Amino acid sequence: MKNRKIWDISPPISSLSPVFPGDTPYSQDWTWQLSAQCPVNVSTIHMSPHVGAHADAPLHYKAGGHSAGELDLVPFLGPCRVIHAIGCHDLIQPHHVEHALLYVPPRILVRTYSHAIPTNWQDQFAAFAPETIDLLHAHGVRLIGLDTPSIDPSTSKILDSHKRILSYEMRVLENLDLCQVDAGDYELIALPLKLMQADASPVRAILRAL
Repeated sequence: MKNRKIWDISPPISSLSPVFPGDTPYSQDWTWQLSAQCPVNVSTIHMSPHVGAHADAPLHYKAGGHSAGELDLVPFLGPCRVIHAIGCHDLIQPHHVEHALLYVPPRILVRTYSHAIPTNWQDQFAAFAPETIDLLHAHGVRLIGLDTPSIDPSTSKILDSHKRILSYEMRVLENLDLCQVDAGDYELIALPLKLMQADASPVRAILRAL
């Protein structure tokens, strides 16, 4: 069987990864290091689970909500459609996606950057308008994702789009790197870790040719 092409849609994670102002950036210390007295390297990693490509859990936006480790994995694995809204730096409105909703699979990812995602924090980025989430839910979409840090604007204190996905029991992926991905249908694999007390989880997100 011929191998199917894979697109790695996870940005690299390092101390240079941009984070929401005030959130915990990636850092790493060495507990043990290879030497004549030590046979292994072992490190300690300290970071917010929202660094890099990640899946938000309901615990992130609802007191007592399910943690990342409690999430059903089904929404994070299966047929997916990538929709282009390149150049959108505000709200992703229904008109940005409605042309691509015929026979849409239950997972959609929206690409807004053309060539490269930012490597430093930017306050202005594309997010989902709540009405767009209403539209996607009406078409049976169970997971939404995008190539920016949040489905709500960075200045939002109400988090309307997070509240929408909570009410619809939809799942979300944020901080993806879709810059090499054409619009169209793929298989998505982006499984959250079984972190039983975490409000989000890093994912190694990939797309495969169908």
